[in-house]
Amino acid sequence: MRVDRFLSNLPCFNRKQVRLLLVEKRVRIDGKVVSDPHSEVREFSRVEVDSDVLQVGKPLRHFMLHKPAGCVSATKDPQHPTVLDLIHEPDKDELHIAGRLDFNTTGLMLITNDGSWSRRLTQPQTKLPKVYYVETEHAIGPEYAIKFSEGLYFAFEDLTTQPAGLELLGTKCARLSIVEGRYHQVKRMFGHFNNKVMRLHRERMGPLVLDDALKPGEYRPLTVEEIGLI
Repeated sequence: MRVDRFLSNLPCFNRKQVRLLLVEKRVRIDGKVVSDPHSEVREFSRVEVDSDVLQVGKPLRHFMLHKPAGCVSATKDPQHPTVLDLIHEPDKDELHIAGRLDFNTTGLMLITNDGSWSRRLTQPQTKLPKVYYVETEHAIGPEYAIKFSEGLYFAFEDLTTQPAGLELLGTKCARLSIVEGRYHQVKRMFGHFNNKVMRLHRERMGPLVLDDALKPGEYRPLTVEEIGLI
């Protein structure tokens, strides 16, 4: 909700008073002074006017997880362990996943209760690269990089993928950078050449790189610097 609307809905302020409060820079959201009436107040935002707390809010939490294979990118699943089962934090039912991974895909996963942050991370308009290490059943030829850079047509969605970058690391392994997250996209891209993906590991999402110190199944909070990169 816009901050001017949030304040106007309170019984203590009318619209004229709200405009004055913003102009005089007396309003803070999550500790930051705001003067733009379009500034967003979220469910977890702390809102203050002078020394008065109008909404306590809850602390925003951001975690980096090294997702293991055999784990579902979901908050609940009746049959399989989920990534949230690996998180041991209070009120973890308030957390959600920013950028899912397939059941047997490993690597970087980001988990948060910050909806605006996760939208910036995952929305197509930002075109943040997602970088994967890929191992395949058969050799990867030079034609792969050419075709990936041109885009591949997916008939099911009736669309052509955005240009992707491919760096060969060996005969059957490569590093792939894409800016989308279509259904089984990486596997389908290599499937265009009838080449099965045998291992898929996400190394990076935008500027956020998986911490080498994290073993599969381990997680840690993001640093203030890492959060600010998105």
